[in-house]
Amino acid sequence: MEIGKVPNELLEKLVFENIIFRREEVLVRASIGEDTGVIDLGDNLCVVSTDPITGATKELGGLAIHVSCNDAATKGAEPVAILLTILCPENTRKEELEFVMKQAGEAAKSVNVEIIGGHTEVTDAVNRMVLSTTVIAKMKREDFIGYEDISIGDKIVLSKWIGLEGTHILAGELRDKLKDKLSPDEIEEAIALGDHLSVVKEGLIAKEYGVKYMHDVTEGGIYGAIWEAGKAKGKGINLFEDRLPIKPITKKLCDILDIDVKKLISSGSMIIVVPEKNVTAFIDRLEKEGIYASVIGETTEEGVYAVTELGKHEIFSPGTDELYKALEL
Repeated sequence: MEIGKVPNELLEKLVFENIIFRREEVLVRASIGEDTGVIDLGDNLCVVSTDPITGATKELGGLAIHVSCNDAATKGAEPVAILLTILCPENTRKEELEFVMKQAGEAAKSVNVEIIGGHTEVTDAVNRMVLSTTVIAKMKREDFIGYEDISIGDKIVLSKWIGLEGTHILAGELRDKLKDKLSPDEIEEAIALGDHLSVVKEGLIAKEYGVKYMHDVTEGGIYGAIWEAGKAKGKGINLFEDRLPIKPITKKLCDILDIDVKKLISSGSMIIVVPEKNVTAFIDRLEKEGIYASVIGETTEEGVYAVTELGKHEIFSPGTDELYKALEL
């Protein structure tokens, strides 16, 4: 198999089909387009999600915290606690472990979540440091989002810009290779996009505007997220490709590396399905909170398509993220 997330077709056949036991307390379970589980705990619901960091070697601590908390945010849940597992290769220096934990601690503080435990180990099973986090979040029962209310013509809002995380990672990992093509200020600008990787705030705000579905834009980029959203909610989507917001530094970096920004990992961006009547108020509220947002699509009867001035083409199940292609250069 190729590097990256296991393709959705194999995920369904090899993984999901072998999850055979069910409990009645589980309200949302493993499926394509679902990054969280939701458990009924009586008065409140518990939202959980887990993620590893495998495509980066820098800024590991912050990325590990944000990716799991972002998944919880897709349900409008408030992250409460994090379990953090750190696997260190042999000969890892104490200073390296401390540095990663300082990053994790600062990121956790920024999203108001506590690191409550986990596991830390030195092992010859890995050749570079690997972090995995599990978030535990809470939400009120009345805030639970179901997909049955999604209507044709609901608008798809994107928070921030596509390619955020990929730009941040690639600028850090390939700094030496890029120094002849990007200025020092441009490299620092690209790395600084790591300050925008959390979607917790927009996830909590969206609950006030009749949100019907949320999905953070991770591996596979905006194409992958849109395809997974269509799969999860059983509706079609038209993605207005010409409206996709892209930072100039992201476009320049992708042109240099010859990769497709639409297929580049983008934690920090979230697609949010809201009723048309609430779109303007929702976007205005996000912008008052310092979060750029724009309408990039709408729900349809069936099919997932990218629409441009020249026509439209179907979006298929995402393959390997462009991040890995670039890192192999």
